[in-house]
Amino acid sequence: MRPRRRADVLTAAIVVAVLASGAGFLLLDRGSGGGGDTTSSPSVSGSPSPSSRTLPTVHGRPNIVLILADDQRWDTLDAMPEVRSKFVDLGVTFTNSFVVNPECCPSRASILTGQYSHTTGVYKNEPPNGGFRSFRDADTIATRLHGARYSTALIGKYLNGYAKAGYVPPGWDRWVAFTTSGQGAGDGDYYDYDLSVDGRAVSHGRRPKDYSTDVLADDAVSFVQGADPTRPLFLYFAPKAPHEPPVPAPRHEIAFSDLPPWRPPSYNEADVSDKPGYVRGRPPLGPVRRAGLDTLRIAQYRTLLAVDQAVGRIVDALDGAGRLTNTLLVYASDNGFLWGEHRLLRKLVPYEESIRVPLVIRYDAKIPLTRTDDHLVLNTDWAPTFAEAAGVRLSNPEGASLLPLLSAVSSAGLRWRGDFLVEHLQSWDAVPSYCAVRGESWFTSATPRGRRSTTTWCTTPPSSRTWPPIRPTLRP
Repeated sequence: MRPRRRADVLTAAIVVAVLASGAGFLLLDRGSGGGGDTTSSPSVSGSPSPSSRTLPTVHGRPNIVLILADDQRWDTLDAMPEVRSKFVDLGVTFTNSFVVNPECCPSRASILTGQYSHTTGVYKNEPPNGGFRSFRDADTIATRLHGARYSTALIGKYLNGYAKAGYVPPGWDRWVAFTTSGQGAGDGDYYDYDLSVDGRAVSHGRRPKDYSTDVLADDAVSFVQGADPTRPLFLYFAPKAPHEPPVPAPRHEIAFSDLPPWRPPSYNEADVSDKPGYVRGRPPLGPVRRAGLDTLRIAQYRTLLAVDQAVGRIVDALDGAGRLTNTLLVYASDNGFLWGEHRLLRKLVPYEESIRVPLVIRYDAKIPLTRTDDHLVLNTDWAPTFAEAAGVRLSNPEGASLLPLLSAVSSAGLRWRGDFLVEHLQSWDAVPSYCAVRGESWFTSATPRGRRSTTTWCTTPPSSRTWPPIRPTLRP
């Protein structure tokens, strides 16, 4: 089937879904099979087939470390020397990595379960149909790994709306999670924030030693160093950075001072007549907003330097504990971010800058060759990957394990998805509810009223054209 025709058929199938809960959104079927366990299951179409490989033995199970940035664009890894030397140069960089709902809480719910928003019930950051209270936490990758005798830790941001310091979700041996802050419950902050430390409330102020990325990095390193050496570990490290309003560590306050403004062809787009109504209704960016975006971008880069240093410390701790050679390490982000493309800021929209994320995986025991991979991979694939590596099974995952892509020197002959679904439920934002389908070279979307945007054809991401590598200017 030709791509354009295929997009039309998929969009029609999505729009046929019923409107439910009075939310004016498409709530699709919550999976099949009534709760049976599988290692992977289909997504929109052309999805990977379940792996038939033998699951690893108890003694061969890897450690698993997920490092998740908050709102980091896919094209910013050049600014992170530790990520480049300890992930990119030694692993697989996925150049077509996406999220299935470009908002913090729903994306993180998908990461923990391997499921779409229409299955997790988490469409947005706040209730109804979103936030911590909407998430069913009894069955996640953490509970499955914990049940297989993994030592588990979440350190950083859990879910938007998490504010009950005394409540530790099931599956976690070590729990250091943001609760309240100036940004809202569970969202975390750089200074003046509260943590739930194994169910005990701990407050931090505005001293340099309270900088949250460093505090969380200390906890992550301590967990790795103190974990039972006879058990594999699962570490989920989720700092605040580079989420806005970005506040860098004092040592990085002048970094990137010579960063040139971001002005790709789509920046402050002059002609938006081919865009949906919520974009056409936005005025061009004026000089004040342009200057503000330039300042924001520099500050976001600065906050990433502390994350980068945390990455280096965590990897070194794994090495010092004798675990590194048998550790599956993942560096990623929960969604992307717009810096003025199409006159837009932040995320939520189904544009590439919002749904595309960095994803680099290092797994020394299984990756035969450092390389890039251009398969369409999703945040719903991460939990199935962890599950297969650990020899556990998830309940009705909608993603697929990435292990076949990691272990194959050549991906020729591997059956993989050719498209995927993106969902968004409108809340406080001006972006209407939509379902979208992204293919390998095309994209189409639809609103609950059946209004379909024109199918567009994807082009090379701006970052891979002529933009020079980003390098920080650090304090002497």
